[in-house]
Amino acid sequence: MAAERRGKADTLALRRRLLSSSCRLFFPEDPVKIVWGHGQYMYDEEGAEYIDCINNVAHVGHCHPLVVQAAHEQNQVLNTNSRYLHDNIVDYAQRLSETLPEKLCVFYFLNSGVSLWEAAEQLSEPCPPSGRRSEANDLALRLARCYTGHQDVVVLDHAYHGHLSSLIDISPYKFRHLDGQKEWVHVAPLPDTYRGPYREDHPNPAMAYANEVKHVVSRAQEKGRKIAAFFAESLPSVGGQIIPPAGYFSQVAEHIHKAGGVFVADENQVGFGRVGKHFWAFQLQGEDFVPDIVTMGKSIGNGHPVACVATTQPVARAFEATGVEYFNTFGGSPVSCAVGLAVLDVLEKEQLQAHATCVGSFLMELLRQQKAKHPIIGDIRGVGLFIGVDLIKDEATRTPATEEADFLVSRLKENYILLSTDGPGRNVLKFKPPMCFSLDNAQHVVAKLDAILTDMEKKVKSCETLRLQP
Repeated sequence: MAAERRGKADTLALRRRLLSSSCRLFFPEDPVKIVWGHGQYMYDEEGAEYIDCINNVAHVGHCHPLVVQAAHEQNQVLNTNSRYLHDNIVDYAQRLSETLPEKLCVFYFLNSGVSLWEAAEQLSEPCPPSGRRSEANDLALRLARCYTGHQDVVVLDHAYHGHLSSLIDISPYKFRHLDGQKEWVHVAPLPDTYRGPYREDHPNPAMAYANEVKHVVSRAQEKGRKIAAFFAESLPSVGGQIIPPAGYFSQVAEHIHKAGGVFVADENQVGFGRVGKHFWAFQLQGEDFVPDIVTMGKSIGNGHPVACVATTQPVARAFEATGVEYFNTFGGSPVSCAVGLAVLDVLEKEQLQAHATCVGSFLMELLRQQKAKHPIIGDIRGVGLFIGVDLIKDEATRTPATEEADFLVSRLKENYILLSTDGPGRNVLKFKPPMCFSLDNAQHVVAKLDAILTDMEKKVKSCETLRLQP
């Protein structure tokens, strides 16, 4: 590996001069310059090793040798678009189909950033053009509208589904800070049983939250609106590492189907065995639930730009009936599919799904022990290697401890642990590490977390003592 010649200060100065300030850095006050990675570790320009607790894109580990080798070997032979016959794309589609319910049997491949739509201007309602640059969730939106003939979308509050205009429109996390909510977008409450309206003591939170979706649909229909789709991350991440109550999705799907819409499960953050118990996070909802469309990206290529949409034959046929060709310059290329196949091989050979169950359970138990020790920890929730630690100021009100969470993340960085926050209050520590994250890593991270929280509590107690003195 070539030596890194430019100093950190020079790199930062160039970035500030050449890149928009909207392209933000982690730890803006003292950013980390990362020059290489391996497994669950990242290294700065001085060789310091950081434990990466958040990079779910490097799904099977940074620079996994088998994935790198697969890309390199295929690059030496051929890389072109998918209009030529090639084994990699059909082999990859076949392998993915084996992980999904039988009815999800048609695949569209994209890269994670750009997709090209031929003759989009020829489209007319109910498939309005929403831009030629697209990703998996944008394609899912098009498929839903073509199949149903409807326009409107129901989403969960605080959701984020992508950075394109069409996806910002269905992402409350983004549009609440921009132009606001479009008339064709309808927002249902996040199924948060810790902080939401129906909590852990409710007799049936799944039904209660699903009924909220039903009410949202009914109000839309009263205005003459027609529902095309319900979009949801299988485990809402930006919303605060939320675990929807079991049975929620199947009940929501029933309401959406009655309204003529389809259910889209966004697996970009949580698919490919991250939840441990299942290969896909939507499977946590039970065997009776199967979405109509599944979108996947990020971890699918371990950092290589590849994405995919899986759907049913009826949905695909409706799209085909428009007569408009689907073509993606880079999606489904021999190299992308070789990488995708390699990721599946590593998941299987290294038994990373079972590993996620083992390490995730161990990490959850360690964090529960910290919850009993530190009042600032209000809730520990998660499954596999998708875990949230909800920090609060007060147990009764559950007020988000935003400043404390930010301070804690900064202190962890000083201890060479990379963690970040999410949730509406930016107070939920999110754990989404590479799948090779180990038992030793879990123990080390929690020990540092304990030490920092203990130190924070001592300082607070010292300040309170000083205030009480005459």
